[in-house]
Amino acid sequence: MQENNYADWNETQQEDSAETNVKSRVLKGTVGKIISVVAICMSIFHLYTGLFGIFESILQRSAHLGFALILVFAIYKPGKKAGKGKTIPWYDWILIILSFISYSYFIFNGQEIQSRMSYIEQLTGFEIILGFVAMFTLMEATRRVIGNTLVILAILFLVYGFWGHLISGGLGHREFTPMWIMDHLFFTVSGVFGTALGISATFIFLFILFGKFLEVSGAGNFFIDISVAGMGKNRGGPAKTAVVASSVLGTISGSAVANTATTGAFTIPLMKKTGYRKHFAGAVEAVSSTGGQLMPPIMGASAFIIAAYLGVPYMELAVAAIIPSLLYYVSLFIQVDLRARRNGMKGLKKEELPNFWSVFKKGFLFLIPLVIIVVFLVGGSSPMKAGLYAIISTILVAAVQPTTRLSWKQIIKALDIGAKASLETAIACAVAGLIVGMISLTGIGLKFSSLIIDFSGGVLIIALLFTMIASIILGMGLPTVAAYIVQVPLTIPALVDLGVTPISAHLFVFYFAALSNITPPVSLAAFAAAGIAGSEPMKTGLTAVRMGIAAYIVPYLFVYGEQLLLIGDISEIVLSVLTAIIGVIGIACASEGWMLRHTFWYERVTLFAGSLTMVIPEIYTDIIGVVTLVGIYLLQKHSKKTLLEKTTEEAKEM
Repeated sequence: MQENNYADWNETQQEDSAETNVKSRVLKGTVGKIISVVAICMSIFHLYTGLFGIFESILQRSAHLGFALILVFAIYKPGKKAGKGKTIPWYDWILIILSFISYSYFIFNGQEIQSRMSYIEQLTGFEIILGFVAMFTLMEATRRVIGNTLVILAILFLVYGFWGHLISGGLGHREFTPMWIMDHLFFTVSGVFGTALGISATFIFLFILFGKFLEVSGAGNFFIDISVAGMGKNRGGPAKTAVVASSVLGTISGSAVANTATTGAFTIPLMKKTGYRKHFAGAVEAVSSTGGQLMPPIMGASAFIIAAYLGVPYMELAVAAIIPSLLYYVSLFIQVDLRARRNGMKGLKKEELPNFWSVFKKGFLFLIPLVIIVVFLVGGSSPMKAGLYAIISTILVAAVQPTTRLSWKQIIKALDIGAKASLETAIACAVAGLIVGMISLTGIGLKFSSLIIDFSGGVLIIALLFTMIASIILGMGLPTVAAYIVQVPLTIPALVDLGVTPISAHLFVFYFAALSNITPPVSLAAFAAAGIAGSEPMKTGLTAVRMGIAAYIVPYLFVYGEQLLLIGDISEIVLSVLTAIIGVIGIACASEGWMLRHTFWYERVTLFAGSLTMVIPEIYTDIIGVVTLVGIYLLQKHSKKTLLEKTTEEAKEM
């Protein structure tokens, strides 16, 4: 495979997806240029605040959301059947004007709003109406960008806020007037303009923009090329390429579905070409892309939100998340290798591969921006500054070689598509803030946590099971960021009350919020991969659950043993990590049904049980696990040798 086969892959994929995305308009002519100018202005606004400091909270966040709403109503159609979408219809111009008017009020009066005495100084009738207009435009934008699931969830909480006082018993609350609710949701930083939108308007936007600068500069091609060059020749190479490339790009993209759609367009056909079945190829890509949300240093930009809620330095969280994410990918990598071994697959031919060192020499400089992010964050700089310097370094690094040097046109393009790529996160964070605002106003979060404790009888493992189910259900159909934010006030307090440390509780909920992307019946990443692979969506989703099995187990392990979060005595950490790695390898063998040969059902059950005891950080469980795994290994080795000798003797007699 020649290197230039990859040359414009990212750009081609982006253009193809824009043309085929039935939700979006491909605006042409003057209108298209005007909307691009709005997107560019949005990026410049965030770069300016990154350089010179952010504005007051409500001003910064309302400007961020106002830009996003204008772009949403310009770009996203109200439905799949709403015409070809080459221009903006009159009703969307009305929504654009309403968004501009309502959020401009917050921009120009942000300082005054923050200095007022909330709930005491009465809102005017105009301000109450303005709040309802702002809420309506936000909900409609959410429906278009994210879908009905999050809208329905938000409506349920709003209905509860307005009429929950009519409910008798423990689930009821005091009566709130429309003025009080609008005040809480739009005229404080406890609702829509809360922490989540604040992080989207500062850290996350710059990291999304950074990702687009990488993409335009050709860094995305480099990561794909180097993965193919390094892994393609090995057994099951294309699938291993998907694992590596998707983990790297997924941690930057912030969306498991988007990453599946982009890298999957390249990796899934490669996997099918080398003999993987359609549903398996789709599942590998979906699980790989979902894992990018769990992988430091950026964790799909969610790391900054989790750290903010925890009130800990970002690097403390990133370090804690390293081992669980590595266990996730070790399990996936082993399953891919075992499937290739079982099917007798080989890697790509040498002439089909780009030369590793040639690719590395041309693109290794693109590693510098990633290093800069880590260096600045470790050095104590804010994530906002780290993202800003990463963008600057990408431009400088790309300028070293004529083939990657960014022209003004390409820089403008990055500013344009970067703003548009931020829309899903911005809208999700805003409406999640609305939900969180209703939870904090009504106190339903504490009541929900009490229900979890009551139903579990105070038994931690049962509470964890309830929390896992709630996290997956609430996360279905939602971006990972929104799925996590919604659950922060609902489920995490219950776990903390039962003795789980805050960092373990937050990561536990975050893991299962992310896993909703591959968990049927609403496994969006798996469904996106199935569309590319041409496989049955539900079968792809179920295969993805099996491929990602380690991720469903690891969160329980770091709740019961924080050594996997690198907390505790160094010797205990080393032992726990080593035994956990061996354990997830065993779990991968049990899941795939192959070790040295095909595993019979009783071997598979024994292997899974023994492996599970190894990932529990206790010495006696480690001993049980080692004995079990060694026993299965020796049994398979002996039976395989016996089978080979029998086959050889039969061949001699023939």
